[in-house]
Amino acid sequence: MGYMGYMLIVGVFTLIGGVISSRLKSKFKKYSQVPTSSGMTGAEIAREMLSYYGITDVKIVEGRGFLSDHYNPVSKTVALSPEVYRGRHVSAAAVSAHECGHAVQHAEAYQMLKVRSALVPAVQASSRIQQFLFYGFMFGLAASPALGQWFMLALVITFGMTALFSLITLPVEFDASRRALVWLDNTGVTRGAEYEGAKDALWWAAMTYVASALSALVMFLYFLMQFLGSRE
Repeated sequence: MGYMGYMLIVGVFTLIGGVISSRLKSKFKKYSQVPTSSGMTGAEIAREMLSYYGITDVKIVEGRGFLSDHYNPVSKTVALSPEVYRGRHVSAAAVSAHECGHAVQHAEAYQMLKVRSALVPAVQASSRIQQFLFYGFMFGLAASPALGQWFMLALVITFGMTALFSLITLPVEFDASRRALVWLDNTGVTRGAEYEGAKDALWWAAMTYVASALSALVMFLYFLMQFLGSRE
């Protein structure tokens, strides 16, 4: 199967990821046309949610780019994209509350977030090693069977780390969305159809992580099978 198998996996999951990403953007655009009855911007919603949970040491800033929203646990910063930061619509409410959900996780020492954060250095190192390994295969550095096995073992380990990180990310993201939706519902920031829209948007956002995790897991299993096959 070799190189062609690898490219097939990459191609399939690139296609799946593209479809889900397109669907997410479509949902964001759809619900950005639906104003919230509260009339608050995404930034104001973020401040309200952090205040509700008694979190006073997290900054809310306006970031750059489309759907670039994220929470940085190191700097304790919620960065919201311009459309979310300034938006007074369901999409802005859903995304800002989700990112604040991560801040709440951090404040409450949510175990899976702690594990994911601890794995970040190892995942970054694995990514750099993977690049070196692929260049090694490309330029024939792993031509000998013995060296080729070591290269393949390194790929198994690094892709295993990537898969582990992606799988741990799933409960972190689902929990952040759950916290966001509970807060939006309990406080009445989104009501009725607005709440259902926020729920729909966050579901599609979660699917991007599901696709990423599935891709990482399949890639790990592929290289594991290649490695085991090379030893026979």
